[in-house]
Amino acid sequence: MAVPVQFGVFSVSDITPDPTTGRTPTEAERLEAVVTIAKKAEEVGLDVFALGEHHNPPFFSSSPTTTLAFIAAQTRRLILSTATTLITTNDPVKIAEDYAMLQHLAGGRMDLMMGRGNTGPVYPWFGYDIRAGIDLAVEHYALLRRLWTEDVVDWEGRFRTPLQGFTSTPRPLDGVAPFVWHGSIRSQEIAEQAAYYGDGFFHNNIFWPIHHTSQMVELYRRRFEHYGHGSAEQAIVGLGGQFFARTNSQDAVREFRPYFDVAPVYGHGPSLEDFTRMTPLTVGSPQQVIERYAGMRDAVGDYQRQLFLIDHAGLPLSTVLEQLEILGGEIVPALRKEFATNRPAHVPDAPTHASRKAARDQAGTDVLAGVEAVEGLR
Repeated sequence: MAVPVQFGVFSVSDITPDPTTGRTPTEAERLEAVVTIAKKAEEVGLDVFALGEHHNPPFFSSSPTTTLAFIAAQTRRLILSTATTLITTNDPVKIAEDYAMLQHLAGGRMDLMMGRGNTGPVYPWFGYDIRAGIDLAVEHYALLRRLWTEDVVDWEGRFRTPLQGFTSTPRPLDGVAPFVWHGSIRSQEIAEQAAYYGDGFFHNNIFWPIHHTSQMVELYRRRFEHYGHGSAEQAIVGLGGQFFARTNSQDAVREFRPYFDVAPVYGHGPSLEDFTRMTPLTVGSPQQVIERYAGMRDAVGDYQRQLFLIDHAGLPLSTVLEQLEILGGEIVPALRKEFATNRPAHVPDAPTHASRKAARDQAGTDVLAGVEAVEGLR
């Protein structure tokens, strides 16, 4: 079912000791946990579950398509996505094959987010140099699009062996390629790439101030319009975010602080109070989270996807499931109402496989009608 804004959660797949107990979960336990989290996300009424891709400790998710396909088999409505697919170090041929396969197995309930990855040692593990990260992202994605949209591809570039008469299999479901979000925190070239192709732009602003997020989204919107895909307001935008909520805000701060202090993504840096002031991280009551994220629309305009980092820093599974209950039961219903208020009719809903297939079919019908009209005048 189409919705104006898709709400969901994502995992960066870290394996971090619980600072309150000292216990570190096993890889098997974390894998089992993300499946439980995804199923719970659907149960509480969320729209999306996304999983990152990493090839180094302390992370476990080296093959997100495997995990997402397993989750797809146990859910019925949830959209499965990646929180990053490494367009730089993955072979675009393998991306084309793996995600088309996932698209079929999930019945179209999937999309993916392209990212460069910022872990330097990973690049040489796959035969690349991080200094070529932007060039790799641009070239690899150009090839990926052709593999999904052309049945037979001849291609030659800088970073992989040429292709001659190559057909990627399986072909995209219903002839509609998976929807792509280009994820970036600070690279303007990636915002430009998303705009050039008319794809989605996802600004994962979990540790950046809102004025930076606003600037990046505005750049993408302007360039989206420049390339003729529609008005700036019609560009497809997603945001990252993070919260920790309890009925009493003081309880939330007290409970979350030890996890914040050791978190792999921002621990041992600014204080919790400074970080919540400077970034979208909101630790407090559900109403405080609602008010903070309702204000995102003022900064970036009407947008299509909001994902929350949910299970990092050693938080126990039981706590994550409680947070999902709060998110699905209190926060998201209020945000859905807020985001629907005064939303312009020309702003598109969040993209789905069904909506994109319908748009493709309608475009074909319109073209056929035009041809028939011309023939009728002859």
